[in-house]
Amino acid sequence: MKINSLQPHFKDSQHFKDFWEKGNGKQLTELSGAEVNFKEFDKFSSYFYHVDEIGDEVVKDVYFTKKFHEASREIENYIRNGVLENHNVPESVKKLFAQTQKIPDWLDYDLLKSGAELCMRSSLDSLISLRDYCLIGGYDYAYLNKPLIATEALKKGAVKRLSETLNFWVNVTRYNALEIHKKGYEFAIKTRLIHSYARLSIKKHYKGWDTENWGEPINSWDMMATYIGFSLVFLHSLKKLGNIISIEEEKGLFHLWKYVGYLLGIPENLLPNDKKQATEYFYLWTSVQPPSDKDSVLLAHSLLNESLENPILKYKFQRKNLRYLHICCTWFLLDDEVCKRLEIPNVSNKKMFPYTKWMINCIYDKLISRQARINRGNKDQMKVLNDYLNITQNSNFH
Repeated sequence: MKINSLQPHFKDSQHFKDFWEKGNGKQLTELSGAEVNFKEFDKFSSYFYHVDEIGDEVVKDVYFTKKFHEASREIENYIRNGVLENHNVPESVKKLFAQTQKIPDWLDYDLLKSGAELCMRSSLDSLISLRDYCLIGGYDYAYLNKPLIATEALKKGAVKRLSETLNFWVNVTRYNALEIHKKGYEFAIKTRLIHSYARLSIKKHYKGWDTENWGEPINSWDMMATYIGFSLVFLHSLKKLGNIISIEEEKGLFHLWKYVGYLLGIPENLLPNDKKQATEYFYLWTSVQPPSDKDSVLLAHSLLNESLENPILKYKFQRKNLRYLHICCTWFLLDDEVCKRLEIPNVSNKKMFPYTKWMINCIYDKLISRQARINRGNKDQMKVLNDYLNITQNSNFH
C-alpha cells in the first residue's frame, strides 16, 4: 500500500455535505471564519499512517519485558522524579522524557491558566459537552471507533470508560496541572503509553485490521481529530449551552490542548492554534470518515445506558431521568441526522431542559463573579469525578 494513495473518499457523500453545508460543520465554519477546502489534504493525509514511534518503543522496552504492574511502577517513578543521564534505563525512555520535559518555545503559562479556568468555570456544562457532544458525536465517525471495538471496549462497559475519560480530562485541566512531574503531566504521559500499548496489541492480535481504509490504529491524524474534540467541539458546545466566553479564555483553551497534544506525542504541525485552524484541519479529516455503522450504534447506546447502570444515583427513577436529560442534550447539541444514524431515542419535550439551561447560563454569567464560578465549577467537577472513582475502584463493581 502506498501512503500517498489516500483520498478524501467521502467528500461527496451525503453525510459529509449535510454536516458541512447545513449542520454543526456549517456552524463551526461560521463561528471560526474558516476557509474549508482540500488544498492541503496531502499535507495532512500521510498522518493517517503515522504513529507515536517514541511511545511505541517505550512500551516494547518496558511493558513488554516485565509484568505490567512492575512496568507501570517504573514509568511512574520516571514521571514523578525524572530520568538522569546515568540511569540504567532504555534509550527509548530517555528519548520520551527528553521530549516531554523540553518546554516548547511557544508555551505560554498565562494562556494555560486561562484555558484551565474556562474548563473549570463551565462546571457541569463542561461534562455535558464532553459526554453529549464530543464523545457521542465522535461515535458517528465509523473508522475512528475501530480501535475501541478491536480492544473490546464494549466489554469493559461505559461506566469504566467514562470514568477514565473524566479522570484524564479533570486532571489535565486544573491549575498548574501540566507542569513537569505534576498530576496532569503524569496523566498525559500515562495516556500516551496506553495508546501505544493498545496500538501494538491491536497490530499483534487483531488480524482483521484494515490499515488501508482505517489508517494505523490510533494514528496521529485520528489523535488530532480527537483533541480538536476537546478544544473546538467543546467550545462550540459551551456556546450552544449559553456560556459567554472571553477571547482570552478561547485562546487559552486551544493553547491548553495544544500542549496536552504535544505531551501525548501528536506532531506539532497537527496541533491547531485557534478555532479557524482547528475547523480547517477537522474538515480535511472528516472527508476520510464514513458515517455511523453498527459498532457506532452499540457504542452510543452503551454510553446512553451508562446512566441506568451507574449506581451513583440510588433510585431507578433518578437514573432514568438522568438518561432522559442526556438524550435531550444529545439531540440539542448534535445534528438530527447524526442522532438518527446513532439511533438516539426520540423523546418528548426534548428541547425543554437544554433551553432552560441556556437561559439560566445567560443569567448566571451576569450575576455571579468569574472567580466564584471557577471555584464552584471546580468543586462540582471534582465531586462528579470522585463519585465515579469511588464506584469504579470498588472491586465489586463490574
